[in-house]
Amino acid sequence: QITTVSGNEFLFQSDIDFLILDWFHAIKNAIDRLPKEQRITSRNLEFKLRRSSSIELLNNLDTESKEPKPEHRKSLIFRLNYSASDTNDRNRIKSRLKKFISRRPSLKTLQEKGLIKDQIFGSYLHSVCEHEKSTVPQFVRLCIEAVEKRGLDVDGIYRVSGNLATIQKLRFVVNQEEKLNLDDSQWEDIHVVTGALKMFFRELPEPLFPYSLFEQFVEAIKIQDNATRIKCIRSLVKKLPRPNYDTMKILFGHLQKIAAKESVNLMSTQSLGIVFGPTLLRPEKETGNMAVHMLYQNQIVELMLSEYSKIFGSEED
Repeated sequence: QITTVSGNEFLFQSDIDFLILDWFHAIKNAIDRLPKEQRITSRNLEFKLRRSSSIELLNNLDTESKEPKPEHRKSLIFRLNYSASDTNDRNRIKSRLKKFISRRPSLKTLQEKGLIKDQIFGSYLHSVCEHEKSTVPQFVRLCIEAVEKRGLDVDGIYRVSGNLATIQKLRFVVNQEEKLNLDDSQWEDIHVVTGALKMFFRELPEPLFPYSLFEQFVEAIKIQDNATRIKCIRSLVKKLPRPNYDTMKILFGHLQKIAAKESVNLMSTQSLGIVFGPTLLRPEKETGNMAVHMLYQNQIVELMLSEYSKIFGSEED
């Protein structure tokens, strides 16, 4: 974190040591190039490195008298003279920085100590479910319940975007806290809830429709005979891992309720297919057929919504 003379604060984070050094040198060189009258009055730039998941670079100005730091303090504090010719200080700092980074505890150690919690966003679906001892992530259930409670009649539900800053705030809360109350007033905008749910699926390292089955789903949707097409899609859905199948069944059942209110919320199965197609299934490697793939992605979701009971129902249905 860097605090400027004007009071602006900037946070730079990375786990890559050479990238941190590049940032450091770029900032220092920029300061060195400033006219003398514009430079900070203090002659020393202080960098404090803390043991955490990120490295903070703090510029502490000497404009106020502060208590002296105790000698035995374990924090690593480097004082850099502004002189560009002082390469010895630079080399010494580089050496100490590398040594500090090499001594940082591993991610596993931090997780075992509870300093870093398992993330919900950006984790594999099966990992989230294993952690929660369920087959459907709790966050998905909570979002669906909230939307069905106060969002089925909302115009453009899932199509209209919520405030991105609030969605990111919700994302942070979900990743940091175990209990979540979506009835809290700060989440009163239902588009924030739907935006966060879409973000959850979008950030899955592997989408809800696994990469290994993507091409098979595409080939299935190309089948001309409708009955055969539905039968093929149903067969592929049955091959899904349990967390993927259960989560998909609950999500599509929910979206079917949204489509049932099309006369009020103006969200048809086609509209929902456009919104969720690229979010729920995508190829592992993008090719030049992106536009064609997007068309098939939308059609797959639309078909599964229109034929929900045949695809997710029992064999007798």
